[in-house]
Amino acid sequence: MEIAEKAVFTGMERPRFKLKSRMKAKADPGTGAKVWQKTLPYCMVLPAMLIFGVFVIYPVFYMVYVSFFDWNMIADMEFIGIENYIDMFTDKDFWLVLGNTFQFMLMMVPASIILSLLIALYLKKNTRINRWIQNIMFMPNIVSLVSISFIWMWMMDENRGLFNYVLSLFNISPVNWLGDPDVAMFSLVLVNIWKSLGYYVLIIVAALQGIPGYLYEAAALDKSKPITTFFKITLPMLSPTLFFLVLTGIIGSFKTFESVSLMTAGGPADSTNTLVYELYQQGFVYYNTGYASAMGVVLMVLVGAMTLVYFTVLQKKVHYQ
Repeated sequence: MEIAEKAVFTGMERPRFKLKSRMKAKADPGTGAKVWQKTLPYCMVLPAMLIFGVFVIYPVFYMVYVSFFDWNMIADMEFIGIENYIDMFTDKDFWLVLGNTFQFMLMMVPASIILSLLIALYLKKNTRINRWIQNIMFMPNIVSLVSISFIWMWMMDENRGLFNYVLSLFNISPVNWLGDPDVAMFSLVLVNIWKSLGYYVLIIVAALQGIPGYLYEAAALDKSKPITTFFKITLPMLSPTLFFLVLTGIIGSFKTFESVSLMTAGGPADSTNTLVYELYQQGFVYYNTGYASAMGVVLMVLVGAMTLVYFTVLQKKVHYQ
């Protein structure tokens, strides 16, 4: 009996020993396999990093390098130090352009976010009609801004435009939408808001539909007023989304170019001339490449500084849960 039990015990132990040996062999790959496992993630990321380095990192460093030279892309480069920066900061036209850029940003970003939030609150219910409205509103975002600019130029034409035709029906004198220095900036802001509105609405609607319903049920049980519910529940839960949209809106408004170039060309009287359009003028119209590179460096520093300040001031106001 003891011999049989010992035989059974020995027979059960041998497969276990062999199984553990095989598992250990599989879990202990060779040196080449270990090196491949460690380098595989870097090999997968390498193509994207090469593209990013060639088309983003290198141009940035080269722009900083060129900003210290006097160069027109034809003659030899002449090192002049920080003279381009001195000329830029002592030029009143630069400060006018910078002021126009900030004005465009301060008009566009708050108006876009507030208007999108109001529309999203109306469309937050997941119904067929609301989905159709969302699709229609998103269509301008997939259309080229060049095409949109031409359409709005026709509607804002002083003599044959749709806007002035509607005003004439109410016996209101026509408005020079793109030729009046006091109105041209508002016209550009209106075009850019109309283009980006559908994208903002779609993002905010998705965030609204992701808010847990039990929060609103608890507020209803407490007989909370709608305005209180909005500021205590909806707005805090939307804060990460609004944080992202405001940040991208600020960066995008500083880089606006197409609508300015096509609709006003920076006019009238430089009232709509923005930093990116002036950079284009200096670099590709006047061939003052060193000066344009210095403006690009200033633009990069401004956007980076505003992003850093934005994160520092508002990051603590964002509720991620």
